[in-house]
Amino acid sequence: MLVVDSRLKIPLREFQFTFARSSGPGGQNVNKVNTKALLRWPVAKSHSLPEAVRQRLLAKAHRRITAEGDLLIASQRFRDAGRNVADCLEKLRALLAEAAMAPKVRKPTRPTRAAARRRLEQKRQQSQKKQRRQLRLDD
Repeated sequence: MLVVDSRLKIPLREFQFTFARSSGPGGQNVNKVNTKALLRWPVAKSHSLPEAVRQRLLAKAHRRITAEGDLLIASQRFRDAGRNVADCLEKLRALLAEAAMAPKVRKPTRPTRAAARRRLEQKRQQSQKKQRRQLRLDD
């Protein structure tokens, strides 16, 4: 069970892991052992995800989602497959935690009268400063 927070828990049976050969350094081992982990999760069909969180996740991670609606997360940080699986799950947990937080509703505000007056006075002063710099031909 992947526990994101007290409200959001996803059973591990929904995830599918595949393994491939990692790129990068690793000596002879890198050519023989499949240590790169690829997590595939059908987000669009998952019943353990609330609809609001699903929509935010689909919007936030749209580059990682396939045409079938599967979320793909890969990890090849470590030299053994078990740690890469744990890293995939941690990446997914962080992504879900971010999507689980509802965005704050923006409350529209207006500048105060004093702030508007200061802004206009500053514009007036700046304009006068630039006018004083101009060369006058009527002298």
